Amino acid sequence: MRLLRSTDLALRVLMRLAVADGSNPTTRDVSTAMDVPYTHAAKVVAELQHMGMVTTRRGRGGGLALTEAGRTASVGALVRAFEGEGDVVDCEGTATSAPCPLSSACRLRGALRRAQEAFYATLDPITVADIVVDPTGPLLLGISPRP
Repeated sequence: MRLLRSTDLALRVLMRLAVADGSNPTTRDVSTAMDVPYTHAAKVVAELQHMGMVTTRRGRGGGLALTEAGRTASVGALVRAFEGEGDVVDCEGTATSAPCPLSSACRLRGALRRAQEAFYATLDPITVADIVVDPTGPLLLGISPRP
């Protein structure tokens, strides 16, 4: 399973803000640090703000800050929110592809659904705070640990 770029970026933004050490990086700072287009970072930050994970402040002294909800958010819940509730495979077909001809006798969809739920269940008890515990978080993000 591969995460969408927006899911990956959302997790990295939360991790970056969790170790921000009182500074309030801007969306531009985050996009530069993560080496992603500003528009993509802005879209992800807007979604995180809508979810209550980050606060944003404009102007001088502004920037991004992690909320308590963001710090204690379940990684599994965040991944679900950004990935959506869809199946790993599309058996029903889309406007550009026909439904799978094997769907009436196939057990693959159910097996993949169980694997997907096991993936989420593994991530559910892990919080953003858990994945940035000193000294790992600051070192992984290329930020100097606090003295």
